[in-house]
Amino acid sequence: MRETAVEPIVGGDDGSLAEQVWRNAAEDPDAVQFIRPDPDPRSWPVRRSGRGGALPVTCRQFRDDVLALARGFVAAGVGHGDRVGLLSRTRYEWTLVDYALWSIGAVSVPVYDTSSVEQVRWMLGDSGAVCCVLETADHAASVTGVRAELPELRQIWRIDTGDLIELVARGNAVDAVEVDARRAAVTGDDIATIVYTSGTTGAPKGCVLTHRNLSADIGNATEVLPQLLHPGASTVLFLPLAHAFARMIQVGVVHTRTTMVHSADMSGVLDQLRRFRPTFVLAVPRMFEKMHDQARHSAEDARREWLFGLAERTAVRYSRALDTPHGPGRLLRLAHLVCEFAAYRRLRAALGGRCRMAFVGGAPMAERLGHFFRGAGITILEGYGLTEASPALTANLPTAMRIGTVGRPLPGVRLRIADDGEIHARGAMVFGGYWANPEATRETLTDDGWLRTGDLGRIDDDGFLRITGRTKEVMVTTAGKNLVPGPIEQRIQAHPLVSQVMLVADGRPYPAALVTVDPQAWTRWREQHGHSGASVSALREDPTLRGEIQTAIDRANRSVSRAEQVKTFRILPRDLTEADDELTPTLKIKREVVQEHFADEVEALYQGH
Repeated sequence: MRETAVEPIVGGDDGSLAEQVWRNAAEDPDAVQFIRPDPDPRSWPVRRSGRGGALPVTCRQFRDDVLALARGFVAAGVGHGDRVGLLSRTRYEWTLVDYALWSIGAVSVPVYDTSSVEQVRWMLGDSGAVCCVLETADHAASVTGVRAELPELRQIWRIDTGDLIELVARGNAVDAVEVDARRAAVTGDDIATIVYTSGTTGAPKGCVLTHRNLSADIGNATEVLPQLLHPGASTVLFLPLAHAFARMIQVGVVHTRTTMVHSADMSGVLDQLRRFRPTFVLAVPRMFEKMHDQARHSAEDARREWLFGLAERTAVRYSRALDTPHGPGRLLRLAHLVCEFAAYRRLRAALGGRCRMAFVGGAPMAERLGHFFRGAGITILEGYGLTEASPALTANLPTAMRIGTVGRPLPGVRLRIADDGEIHARGAMVFGGYWANPEATRETLTDDGWLRTGDLGRIDDDGFLRITGRTKEVMVTTAGKNLVPGPIEQRIQAHPLVSQVMLVADGRPYPAALVTVDPQAWTRWREQHGHSGASVSALREDPTLRGEIQTAIDRANRSVSRAEQVKTFRILPRDLTEADDELTPTLKIKREVVQEHFADEVEALYQGH
């Protein structure tokens, strides 16, 4: 086994995560902790209007809001250790509810706002939630439709109808001293949250995370990422807070008094970025893939594709040269300066103009894409983790990064590579087990306390971790060849026309692929090729379209051995969707579901063999 570790800089706090809210209010009460874009006074009181309708929330105001809502929860009978469901899009009230529950020792149970009725029933029922805070009429319908199957669920509060405001009024009868006493009684070993995995197989499992788990993870991460999280820095958060990655940033901004803007409307993200001009963003790689493609399309529309090609090649070469002992040469620096004025400034303007760093996770990022954005002035720090680890385990840092890897272990993290290639982890951030599921806990934690991540990886001589696949996704062909689908799928997906790729090879004679077309790229492609209004379904056998996809596959095939190369492919008639249960909320493919939904397509891949 190969092992690497970094000693912790700080230990996990002994008390509640909510203590930081009170510390911030005492140390810097007027610092702006959050900005509420265009807040609705019916959901939570609006004290005063900020510029353009935005409402700044200072550290003092946030403390007062948390205290007021905490008193309401106490009045409603929410006790220490009680589980409370939280079903909402990303918004100020989500964070407010989270910290109000933590301040009285209650346990928040996040539920993705896109969850099906069955998933809602399972998470609320399995956790034994006694109450639920939800956002909209649709969310309310999901819960009320299964309420008869949730005997422990006593109360439901809906954000957009003012139920939280009424709850605060009810809490006026509770002395603030009661909240102080409950907060003081919370220990680091108390459960802070139960986060249900959005796994690609089986029912979601509830990861039990304590206050110490979360504070140890974010406390050490912020020590080595001061360029990202610090007073004066800001971010626009548009990822769902039900995801552990976004939740970590929520805790991190409070921990460091960084300013955060909640953005619930994914379709309006670019407008929010331009409006609030964050210094960093949190994203998944797909966002940067789309930014790259949109920049290229804009150049093509202006008949300046030659300029984009030059700027792309220059950015990649410049970034790669930064990793060499002597750095970029004089001619490369000159070319980079020209491209800065001609192209890179416009690219950064899409993120508001001030953003020079981004933190990405949730899926692997193409190495060339990472070099392109760093060369264009946006350093993308790729990290790795999982919900069971609160969630961050490794990260590339501005002072120590290697594009193509997920970085070195964060302080306090120990990693080892098992004999079968699986990554194991341990540290104060690693959870103690799944809620009411000892069998799954035994399968996930080794006898000596290491977390089996389910991911395959390699640690290089400098301690950087490279993810190579998933243990459960290793495929074996009938010829006995083992292959990991992730790397080649990622390379095919880099083509601008491709949305999703899923390899098929397990128990089959050779690897083949199911490919879907990106809806936005499709509109453009069909217009350019004289197929205005045509659907993917109608044109998926079109030789020109298939030739485009074949080009992407040929390029990807050159990176693997002959036995691992994709021999044939099928273009699916539509894209994969979360609504059809084919993708998780973090856009991971549910392979078994896709194979079931497109069984005929899979068989067609091997007809005549």
